[in-house]
Amino acid sequence: MLQQIDRVAKGDGGLQRVNDFVVKFANVNGSGSASANALFAKAVLRMGIAATPRNIFPSNIQGLPTWYEVRISDAGHLAARGGGPDLMVAMNPQTWDQDVKSIEPGGYLFYDNTKPLPAEKFRSDIVVLGVPLTEMTNKAYNDSRQRQLFKNIVGLGALSALIEMDPAVIEQLLGEQFKGREKLIAANVQALHMGRDWVKANMACPIGLTLKHASTVGDRIFIDGNSAAALGAVYGGATVCAWYPITPSSSLAEAFSRYCYRLRVDKATGKNNFAIVQAEDELASIGMVIGAAWNGARAFTATSGPGISLMQEFVGLAYFAEIPAVIFDVQRAGPSTGMPTRTQQTDITICAYASHGDTKHVLLLPEDPYECFTFGALAFDLADRLQTPIFVMLDLEIGMNDRLTKPFDWDDSRRMDRGKVMTAEELEAGKRFGRYLDVDDDGIAYRTLPGTHPSKGAFFTRGTSKDRMARYSEEGPDYQENMERLLKKHHTARLMVPPAIERKAEKPTRLGAIYYGSTSPAIAEADLMLAEQGIHLDLLRVRGFPFGDEVASFIDAHDHVFVVEQNRDGQLRSLLVNELEIDPKKLGKVVHYDGTPISARFIAGAIAASPVIEKAIA
Repeated sequence: MLQQIDRVAKGDGGLQRVNDFVVKFANVNGSGSASANALFAKAVLRMGIAATPRNIFPSNIQGLPTWYEVRISDAGHLAARGGGPDLMVAMNPQTWDQDVKSIEPGGYLFYDNTKPLPAEKFRSDIVVLGVPLTEMTNKAYNDSRQRQLFKNIVGLGALSALIEMDPAVIEQLLGEQFKGREKLIAANVQALHMGRDWVKANMACPIGLTLKHASTVGDRIFIDGNSAAALGAVYGGATVCAWYPITPSSSLAEAFSRYCYRLRVDKATGKNNFAIVQAEDELASIGMVIGAAWNGARAFTATSGPGISLMQEFVGLAYFAEIPAVIFDVQRAGPSTGMPTRTQQTDITICAYASHGDTKHVLLLPEDPYECFTFGALAFDLADRLQTPIFVMLDLEIGMNDRLTKPFDWDDSRRMDRGKVMTAEELEAGKRFGRYLDVDDDGIAYRTLPGTHPSKGAFFTRGTSKDRMARYSEEGPDYQENMERLLKKHHTARLMVPPAIERKAEKPTRLGAIYYGSTSPAIAEADLMLAEQGIHLDLLRVRGFPFGDEVASFIDAHDHVFVVEQNRDGQLRSLLVNELEIDPKKLGKVVHYDGTPISARFIAGAIAASPVIEKAIA
């Protein structure tokens, strides 16, 4: 091995990088490591260096392995890099072998060497950094829980010395985290410097991976997509949330609750201007949402794939009875229970065509927390304007991981767009009201809220077939007219969903790529990698379904278009073929579905290896 156990000299053959490396922490779930890991990531950001952390955790409560990966990129790349870490902080004996195996050649292994390990437990092409963390904490603390918790901070201190992380930044973060608890702040700072002092006295540092203050973070904020979407729901006017806990969406409903208690409590009376119900299951939750929406509230639920499966019947009711509803789907790996704590874009098809019969639903596809916020608010306007369920399609990668994103903005003059709602005055004046009557030739009928007028308007709705005046009917022409009107309404929605965004290549090309959601940062980086190989692609990021005309135009303008997504079957590609009647041969499938976030390395490798590229280059 390049260097073992206690000492490492600068320039010993390990990787040499500044502000551009990946650190991975291997921990035991429930060990208290999460706080120290988050401190590490936030300290990098406070030094002005762009970083993207990712939690990798099992679907149990405590005891199994967890990992926390931080990609540090002064170039601003936010996607998973792919490959192994440059620096592994190995604190879990259970995963030691796989953790050591995963380190990039020339990388670094940081571990607790209180108990020596045999030489065969290491590799000959990595730098080994041993620090006696347990020995130090056993001497300093008597309480076993204190030993465990402060061991994480001692380790952070040791690591900070090795990579030249600014200790003042960590101290500042500790002061903010434990504000008002001076003794706890002092104890953590002492533990931090215990680790730093030992490394400085016993090891030559820094190592080849170092941090330098930078300015790549800028004015961006650091937030997870679930919290951003929840705040968007508040700004979008949501007053009712009915949900059932399911990973990875639970934190969205929990965040909505926190925001409501801060922003939706009447200051004069102390009464809540919201209702949050944890239902007995997902079917009940969407039923409550539909009931609240029918009565005029802006209501939503948050769920994941298994919940979407259970909601199918009620989603069909909302579609056919034309009731607004918003569903935040934070996607995970399926089918069935699948991998609850792994990410995928695996619900595109089931949401686009949710329920039995002929249905087509509106999907919003945010790429980052900023769009989770903006689309989260927009969804409620669209639901009211279109009188139909709106799906906001997050995934675990966006939803549960903090990410740098531009600051949220909001126009205070903006007002809720409730769509075509007929008033009591209009009804009293004799304006013709047919609940399913298309008077504007856009497929969207006027509605009334129950109780708008004592004798006019709609008080009840049904999931059975009806005529344009909402009278029960099983006549074929009535049914067919209604179904055609619903299709027309879906066509109208093309003009309301966020349009796709095109980015032209630096050089003219007949090759393109379509992508969406959390794939965005990976494909932006992959595009740079491909350009270095002489492969140039025009890019189109789809942000909503139904597709606008710009999507078909993009495909028509290129000889071949790669569709990049995170599921096995190429679900967005299937939608493109089905809805736009595209020749499948024109759309190449680039799919990643092992549950880890898609990386630039994967995308660039898959596209570069395509026979289409070989032919184009030839």
